[in-house]
Order: sequence, then structure tokens, then C-alpha cells
Amino acid sequence: MFELIVSGGWIMAPIILCSILAFTIIAERFWTLREKSIAPSNLADQIIKLHKKKRITNEVIEKLYSDSPLGRILAAGLRNMNGARDIMKESIEEEGRQVAQELERFLNTLGTIASITPLLGLLGTVIGMIKVFAVITSLGVGDPKVLADGISEALITTAAGLSVAIPTVMFYRYFRGRVDELLLKMEAQAVYLVEVIHGDRQELKD
Repeated sequence: MFELIVSGGWIMAPIILCSILAFTIIAERFWTLREKSIAPSNLADQIIKLHKKKRITNEVIEKLYSDSPLGRILAAGLRNMNGARDIMKESIEEEGRQVAQELERFLNTLGTIASITPLLGLLGTVIGMIKVFAVITSLGVGDPKVLADGISEALITTAAGLSVAIPTVMFYRYFRGRVDELLLKMEAQAVYLVEVIHGDRQELKD
């Protein structure tokens, strides 16, 4: 393996760096984008039960805000639950945009890695072929070993770039879909909370 890396030339260094960064982001996103830590199920129902008992206090709201991203969204609405429905809904939407941005953290970086690693591999291919033609120009085609070094460099960097890019694209698409799914679930709970509190919808019964 080490010999292959060396044979790929200096362009292998940024490709390897991209692979390490991509792996770190993928591991971090898998840990962060867990549904139970982002959007706990039935959280809105728990809040509604407290609201019916008139136990929604500033302490409860602050605890809810620090509990999870969904808690932040619902807490933003609860701070304005005594106001008009539109004001409560608007405060939820504002907090929701911030939460969405945080859930998408590092995904642009992952997408960038997926885009540039094939280009880095292609650059390595071009550099390798330039070396091949330079050898042919100066020495002719009499020494196959010298030509093979340049061709090897070209092929190795191409393979390395694609090996990093392909799984990175797959995980980038997966996490994009995961974020959209979590946002939809949080939106559903937030809308449910607003409508029940303002009397537009009946509370779901167990």
C-alpha cells in the first residue's frame, strides 16, 4: 500500500487528506444526526400535557431549549404562545431556519470533497502523462520501465481520487436526505403544537 502511495506522486497527499477529512465528517454526522437526539418522538405531546396543567414556566422552556434541536424550535414558539398564532408560528420558523443550518453543517464540505477528489485524480493523470511524453521526447521509447513509472502514477491517482469520491458522494446524498427527513418530522410536531395551543386542532388521544 505504501509503495502505491509513493508511486502516485505528490498528488496523493491532498487525496489522502481529503479521505481523512471525509471519514471524520461522515463519522461525526452519523453520531449527530440521530433521531432520538434531534427530534425526540412525542415531545410536542409532552409539552401539550404540561400546557393543559398550566405548568409551562420559564424554567421548563429553558430546559426544553437546551434539550434538543426540536426542543429549541418548540421553546421558541412557547415563548410567544400567549401572542397571536402568526407570531408563535413565525418565531418557530425563525428558530427552525437556524436549526436547519446547523443540521447541514459540514455537508457542503463533504460535497466539495466529493467534487474535487476526482479532479485531483485527473490532475495526477495529466501529470503522469506529461512525464511519459517528456521521457519519450528525451529518451525515446527504448526503456519501458521509465515509461511505466509515469503511466503508473497516472493510473494510481485516478483510482485513488475515484475511491474517495464515490463513497463520499453516497454519504453526502444520504445525509442530505436524512436532514430533510428530520426537518419534516420537526415541522410536523411544531405545527401540531401551534394548532393545539391555539385551539385549531384537537389533541391526539393515546
